[in-house]
Amino acid sequence: MNLRSLSTAPRVGLALVRADLNVPLEQGQIRDDTRIRASLPTIEALRSRGSAVVVMSHLGRPKGKIEDGLSLGPVAQRLSELLKLDVRFAQGLPTSASAQAEVKRLQPGDVLLLDNLRFDPRETKDDPGLAAELARFGEIFVQDAFGAVHRAHASTHAITGILPSYAGLLVEREVQALDLLMNGTEQPFVLILGGAKIADKIGVIEHLAQQAQDVLIGGALGNTFLEARGVPIGRSLAESGELDVARGLMRRFQGRFHLPIDVVTTRAITEPGRAVNVEEVGSDEMIVDIGPATQAAYRDIVLGARRVFWNGPLGLYERAAFAEGTLAVANAVAECPGYTVVGGGDSAAALAASGLSDRVGHVSTGGGASLEFLEGRVLPGIEGLLES
Repeated sequence: MNLRSLSTAPRVGLALVRADLNVPLEQGQIRDDTRIRASLPTIEALRSRGSAVVVMSHLGRPKGKIEDGLSLGPVAQRLSELLKLDVRFAQGLPTSASAQAEVKRLQPGDVLLLDNLRFDPRETKDDPGLAAELARFGEIFVQDAFGAVHRAHASTHAITGILPSYAGLLVEREVQALDLLMNGTEQPFVLILGGAKIADKIGVIEHLAQQAQDVLIGGALGNTFLEARGVPIGRSLAESGELDVARGLMRRFQGRFHLPIDVVTTRAITEPGRAVNVEEVGSDEMIVDIGPATQAAYRDIVLGARRVFWNGPLGLYERAAFAEGTLAVANAVAECPGYTVVGGGDSAAALAASGLSDRVGHVSTGGGASLEFLEGRVLPGIEGLLES
């Protein structure tokens, strides 16, 4: 996929960058600054070319009104620390008179962060009026928010029809990595899918399972497939309304699907778990992890792979007692000699918690965006760059 790269952009005095700074906050404190760090190379590259940089992002879901708890103020502070620079911050509506005044005061190398784009209800409506107002803050537009390119919003899509638009370093790297995974020819190709909803994964399964030798299933997603196969799952989380979909996928890709052969169950998440064969799950129990035999089987398959894509935890990994299966898969992916891609979100968090992030080929910053890209969809934010 050929995107207009930042390396081909002209040197300008003012660059407008869409970043993904949608970080988790707890009582005003940033719990994980991974996305902020991922935005630094593009900002620094523009500054090194003499540009003043206006950065914009969303945070959470304020539904078109200002919410103090969803202001990007803490992000501006963290950006200042990481850039070793006094990053200016325009609080309130992103195109307010005060924001416009801040832009006018910028000097080469300065960085200004606008406040939450979703404070303006026009953002999520892909409103051309808001896009035109934002476009006054830059001579070029740089799309570096891979986690948001699957959304047709004013700051990701409409704006590309107004300003000359280029892929930032993060977006360029993401697209190259996923394109290599999807269009590679090395075999075996293995998909590892966990999490909760079939709807989130069905497109990837249908698009990639045709070339994948093995599809390893776990998590609540695995519970749905087990129930569809007729295995009793007790009180486990599952999508009982999607059983026909699950059966259809297993029929279509017969022989490629691997479901847990043993699981960890518990009566309450505050109680210890026990490993049992899948046929032995009690009616008053719930499945919270894949069992040791499944971990070993999945590990063997992953270690023999030449391409791997993993998205979604294999159990209730947020609780240490039920994280063993997810961590076992994380270790196997890290040890795999082939090309490995982890699709963001909880899978990336599990890798980071294990200190394994630098041992995989690519860790995506956009879980939903990476899934939609691998489904073969044309993403609005990418489409805009191709058309620009």
